[in-house]
Amino acid sequence: MPKPNTNKKRVVVKLQNMPEELQEAVRKQYPMGFTDDMIRIDKGPNDFFYAVVFETEDTSYLVKIDVNIDGQIEDDDDKDYYNDDIKGADDIMDTADEEDDED
Repeated sequence: MPKPNTNKKRVVVKLQNMPEELQEAVRKQYPMGFTDDMIRIDKGPNDFFYAVVFETEDTSYLVKIDVNIDGQIEDDDDKDYYNDDIKGADDIMDTADEEDDED
């Protein structure tokens, strides 16, 4: 069994900064996308990036992948789920109170 080449150069690089032919080779190695193969690299407290591994004969690349993380939480109360003609719980209570006052 051949011994793996341990003298490979190790490079950390953004996908966009790689030469076009290497970008194509990376995309060819991951035809279904990077999601299932990404690893999270922690650089320190609250500092990290996602990457995939890409190997050539003489270089081992850690290819940084831009990931959009949606950190903003939507406030569901602001969404208008119902038409104006549907009464909410507060409207029903107000209507019930008004009916009791009439009696």
